[in-house]
Amino acid sequence: MKGGGDELQRRKFLATAGRTVVAALATGVPNLLLAKGQTPSGAALDQRLADVIEGYDAQGNHRTGTPADNASAEWLAKRVQEAGAEPSLEPFTLSRIDPLSCYLRITDRRIDGVPLFDATFTDANGARGTLGPIGSDAEIGLAESKPSRLTEPGSEVQRARISEVRQAKQKAVILLTSGTRPGLFLLNAPAFKAPFGPPTLQISSAEAEWLKVQAQQRAEATLVAHVERTQAQAFNVTVHIAGSDPNLAPLVITTPRSGWWQCASERGGGIGCWLEMIRVLAAGRPARDCFFVAMSGHEISWLGADAYIDRRKDLPKRALAVIHFGANIGAPRQPNLIQASSATLEQWAVTAIEREGLNVNRKAERSATPFGEAAVFKRAGAQYVALVCDNDAFHNPADRWPDAVDVAVLARYAKAFAKGALELAQQH
Repeated sequence: MKGGGDELQRRKFLATAGRTVVAALATGVPNLLLAKGQTPSGAALDQRLADVIEGYDAQGNHRTGTPADNASAEWLAKRVQEAGAEPSLEPFTLSRIDPLSCYLRITDRRIDGVPLFDATFTDANGARGTLGPIGSDAEIGLAESKPSRLTEPGSEVQRARISEVRQAKQKAVILLTSGTRPGLFLLNAPAFKAPFGPPTLQISSAEAEWLKVQAQQRAEATLVAHVERTQAQAFNVTVHIAGSDPNLAPLVITTPRSGWWQCASERGGGIGCWLEMIRVLAAGRPARDCFFVAMSGHEISWLGADAYIDRRKDLPKRALAVIHFGANIGAPRQPNLIQASSATLEQWAVTAIEREGLNVNRKAERSATPFGEAAVFKRAGAQYVALVCDNDAFHNPADRWPDAVDVAVLARYAKAFAKGALELAQQH
């Protein structure tokens, strides 16, 4: 059978999504507090980052509001304490989606998949009819996504393709998910709060050749995207490091902490940088207040970012800057992208990165909408700077420790931004 590894991962996703309990949380990282003004360096930093990502990876599927996600919030709060600050867990509610039975059946062949979380769903019997290309007169459409490359232009093409899927008039849609290699690369759910479009089942692109033949032949198919909804609670991990002068505009440092699968590189790198910045600023006695948030809800409409801002509506506008650690920081051999609301913040990030011996590969147009939660803070009126990188295993089960993370490169990013943030925080 094609895509055997992904097939096992799909079955594991369906069996455990929303029900995984963390069997064992990682052991604590060393409590190595820094002297005033000192920034992280050397083997100690590498080891701290490795411990953080290994522990995060071991927790399982980090979907928002699942037992694994909530246990991960408690784990992260302990890491914050070890970094020298006092965390808070801020809850928000959601209607969690738990896949029950999600598959495509053609004759005697069954292919498991994962539904789009912001489309509609089927009942247990599913949708039945002929299979054909999306937009054809077939009752079940076949479409294909494009690989997600965050640092390259062209994301608007992908959005247009998904828009076509959502507007399809067919009973249901099969979406072959493409990446840098064959596999299952899940899409986020930006319309989670207002789902629309036909039931759509994401299936590994390893099945593309066979399914395209079946579509040409107008094979009879059954698509099942049966889920249940559970009222659940998720948590943002927040920190406030008080500055000596509360009249100064504060710094806000953000990163997502939830996602598909283990997402060791996608989310682990940002979490590692976020913790190192807490460590440095807590020891550095900043002049200005520093607010930190690690947000759940990333993959489903950025729910955590909305919840954080709802509690402190004036913070984005009065902040000196929102520094956002986005996806895939420290992924091996990957380019980066700086997204900033001003030339000043862009140059701040470039300077910080380059003095640690790293290159800046691309700078986003100022008018472009930044990725992820940075866009939420932009809409709330914030000045922002965000770092994202690419990842060959983005939204794929292969995004695992240790292969998906280059700790030495990640340490350079962590040191660069911690040193740069300390300078901003100590300015009067």
